[in-house]
Amino acid sequence: MNPPAQTPLARVVSRFRRNRIGLISLAAIIVLFVVAAVFAVLSFAHVPFPMDPNATNLERKLLPPNLTNWLGTDNLGRDLFSRMLHGSYISLTVGFVAVAVSLLIGVVVGAISGYFGRWVDNIIMRAVDAIMCFPTFFLILTAVALLGPSMLNIIVVIGLVSWTGTARLVRAEFLTLRETEYVRAARALGQRTPAIIFRHILPNAFAPIFVTAVLGIPAAILTEAGLSFLGFGVQPPQATWGNIISDGKTYLLDAWWLIVFPGLAIFLAALAFYLAGDALRQAAETRSERK
Repeated sequence: MNPPAQTPLARVVSRFRRNRIGLISLAAIIVLFVVAAVFAVLSFAHVPFPMDPNATNLERKLLPPNLTNWLGTDNLGRDLFSRMLHGSYISLTVGFVAVAVSLLIGVVVGAISGYFGRWVDNIIMRAVDAIMCFPTFFLILTAVALLGPSMLNIIVVIGLVSWTGTARLVRAEFLTLRETEYVRAARALGQRTPAIIFRHILPNAFAPIFVTAVLGIPAAILTEAGLSFLGFGVQPPQATWGNIISDGKTYLLDAWWLIVFPGLAIFLAALAFYLAGDALRQAAETRSERK
């Protein structure tokens, strides 16, 4: 007897499990999210663990890493380790929720464009091309400057300007899948358009969409860090990786730890997502694409 056919998602999972770098990156991402969630709960409950991230002590300012302050202190004597831990959920929340917003918009727009085609596709794609002509970061920077720096505004703005790549990917998938036999059979049976799109086509386009989402998270994290560094992100005293670097740039020669440790956190988080996304991309490729 022939073994039962695997679903597209099961094949992707099976291939991904054979990628050691992908598994290590995924484990790092899971640990990162767990740490962020724990310290988000502690922050909301006003529990200062391991220390109060906003407690100042000018007598201990700019101390290098030591047994009490594992990553040193900043110019106000605040514990850098506590600030980085409590600020981790800001970066991850912005990355995850902003990508969810952009994914929702991109999937809807791309599905409509790819399924209906013709003049609908032409109008939507010309609008997408026009939006892609604008420099994304400067568009985000302008919008945040006008709306005001807050985590909600940053999430909304990043989500509203970063959906175009997802829309083009979903459109390409739908242009291919709408001509398959099972879609034609669904039309012949009289199924409605929403049912065909969401029940038959979208599940088969899930793998590349999910890969795009994973690869979009580090881009959102880096964007948030850049905005915070420029003073347009979440405002002090709330700690984020970006504004910790911004505060420490004045003391670059005297307190290297204020730049190195948050910079490493941003780098390692982004690297883990990129490696996991690349492993997922390789797992989602068909055999013909690999050749």
